[in-house]
Amino acid sequence: IKIEGVVVDEADERERFTHLVVEVDRVEQEYMFHSVNTKIKVTADLYPTYNYGDRIVFEGVLDKPKSFETDLGREFDYAGYLAKDGIYYQMFYPDIKLIGQNEGVWIKEKLFAFKHAFLNNVTQVLHEPYAALAGGLIVGAKQSLGEDLLQKFRDVGLIHIVVLSGYNVTIIAITIMYLLSFLSRFYKVVIGSVCIVLFAIMTGAGATIVRASIMAILVVVGRMSGRKIDMLRLLGIAVFFMVLQNPLIVVHDPSFQLSVLATLGLILLPPLFEKHVSWIPKKFGFREIVVATVSTQIFVLPALMYMTGQISIVSLIVNILVLSVIPITMLFGFLTGLVGFFSTGLSAFFAWIAFIFLYYEVLIVEIFARFPFASLALPSVSLIFVYLFYCVFGFVLWQLHKKSNQLGG
Repeated sequence: IKIEGVVVDEADERERFTHLVVEVDRVEQEYMFHSVNTKIKVTADLYPTYNYGDRIVFEGVLDKPKSFETDLGREFDYAGYLAKDGIYYQMFYPDIKLIGQNEGVWIKEKLFAFKHAFLNNVTQVLHEPYAALAGGLIVGAKQSLGEDLLQKFRDVGLIHIVVLSGYNVTIIAITIMYLLSFLSRFYKVVIGSVCIVLFAIMTGAGATIVRASIMAILVVVGRMSGRKIDMLRLLGIAVFFMVLQNPLIVVHDPSFQLSVLATLGLILLPPLFEKHVSWIPKKFGFREIVVATVSTQIFVLPALMYMTGQISIVSLIVNILVLSVIPITMLFGFLTGLVGFFSTGLSAFFAWIAFIFLYYEVLIVEIFARFPFASLALPSVSLIFVYLFYCVFGFVLWQLHKKSNQLGG
């Protein structure tokens, strides 16, 4: 079949191929063009490259996505996963011809262009895989670290830093508000919120990014208005609007599910742990990182067991060792890309500092991934077990918080 459409998302570049999401408007059948409105996921060669807003004509065999079995024997509903984004067809390695450019949304084109220029500045002074890791940390770049290293990040439970996570977005939001601290309260809220929204768009607006961005904006507005901030309520508001906009993410978006569970753990569990870890030093935020890591790991564990059938025994210690240096890594990585617009030589100075931390993070992953018990495969877990676990867990947490409030009173 011969199809014409526009690339409506950033190219998702992997090690040996690239994924394109194309919004189709015309299909040729029997030498006649028919107007249609759907999306297709196209798997193509890495070169030539195609960008957001490119109009292309491509010809190949059209197929419907099918569920597949993972390496650990879990069935993944790939058709449902794509359907949440309005994608119902796919095509592998078609013949592609570029026939137009700049047909996307203007603001997205400019944001993606800035992002690509920023990443190019980073790759000028940092070699792989450190440039790809820096890009993933700072702007959620869809560039592969290489299958071998990527698998090691999965094995040690650190895959969430390779793609932009809620933790990274929180750091970005805090930095934006700090840089705007010289403005009046009103302008700080307005400009800060706009910057967070633009950053979310630039990084792809995935479920995790959107959830973290909504909560960050609500926190900014709440603090500036002098209101008491209830993080559980903010999470509920963010989830409500996300589900209202796209109900399919509740069932078919693992990143949304894990992001919400991790945030719930981060809100509910630390108050119960903090009084038992007073022996951990507060310097460099070490105690906070330990408590946050333990809380999120515990809360997402049942869901991970069901989704992947794989858990990392070393995940806790690896996250503790790495997360403490993520903010400073992001700072010098950001300076590397930003200064690169003005001076490659000065950019290289910041790149050397960023490289030290990036090298440390990769080294930690390499070391712990060598352990034979780093990652364990688990037997299949029923979805009913997961629901039951969270119901019991929720009841226990409610009782503990109730008891804690009574003692506090």
